[in-house]
Amino acid sequence: MAAGFDKDAEAVEGLLKIGFGFVEVGSVTPLPQAGNERPRVFRLQSNKAIINRYGFNSEGHDAVLSRVKTTRKEGGVVGVNLGKNKESKDAVGDYAKGIELFSPYADYLVINISSPNTPGLRDWQRKEQLEVLLTKLKKVRDTQPVRPPLLLKLAPDLTSEQIQDIAILVLKPQCQVDGLVISNTSTSRYDDLEKDLAKEAGGLSGAPISKASTSMIATMYKLTKGQIPIIGVGGVFTGEDALEKIKAGASLIQLYTAYVYHGPPRITRLKKELTELLEKEGFKSISEAVGADNKLFLSDVKEAQNTKVDPH
Repeated sequence: MAAGFDKDAEAVEGLLKIGFGFVEVGSVTPLPQAGNERPRVFRLQSNKAIINRYGFNSEGHDAVLSRVKTTRKEGGVVGVNLGKNKESKDAVGDYAKGIELFSPYADYLVINISSPNTPGLRDWQRKEQLEVLLTKLKKVRDTQPVRPPLLLKLAPDLTSEQIQDIAILVLKPQCQVDGLVISNTSTSRYDDLEKDLAKEAGGLSGAPISKASTSMIATMYKLTKGQIPIIGVGGVFTGEDALEKIKAGASLIQLYTAYVYHGPPRITRLKKELTELLEKEGFKSISEAVGADNKLFLSDVKEAQNTKVDPH
């Protein structure tokens, strides 16, 4: 389950029991905050989409931590998605607090700098700011007694130049993350969206952003040469959607909007469809399918790197 559904870690056990392999709670902010005014969620049913402008509504670190501690006794894989408070002047400090607090209990942590509903948050995806952020947060994580994987969640609206900059950064030793979550919701609006709702401000999720998300997964997988694991999310409704993202380079898959529209049965059905498709296409495992559409490209790159050129 992608972040945003169970913001305060209230439904982890139930989500795991209905078939999710892992649950990402949050985004969680250090202090409690109400988020944006209602209405703030809009269903575009004909588009199989949602527009939300929640604005990081959160019960805060302490409340969520108490629930996460309880879920750890039950088992299951639980990630914690970290955000910053809207009025905070110290974004780095907000994320650092989350790392220090949740590291002993989370299976992985996600730095969310890509929500479109917190003013200025996406600016942290810019090269200079991101380098400062990742360098500091990686140091914080590395000093913890328990060091969970640290992931970065990105927007699907980045330019080609921004994507290239981020790919270079996340491979630098001082900035290297353990994974990427691609992608968050989009601020783009497509021509075929329900016109009365398309004008609403917020992040668009669901079927309309599927192609953009998958394309970005493929691009980032190529640019990082498959060295950084990717969680693929955005418009996953079927086993075919999931496999498309896996073959583009995703090692894991999340969904949100499909669950809102179709409920628990969708999880079992999607996993069944994915299993059948993997078998049909000759893959013995998901890991074998990861980046399958990119592997020819990567093998060509590796061959070129290993080719010695006589300067004379």
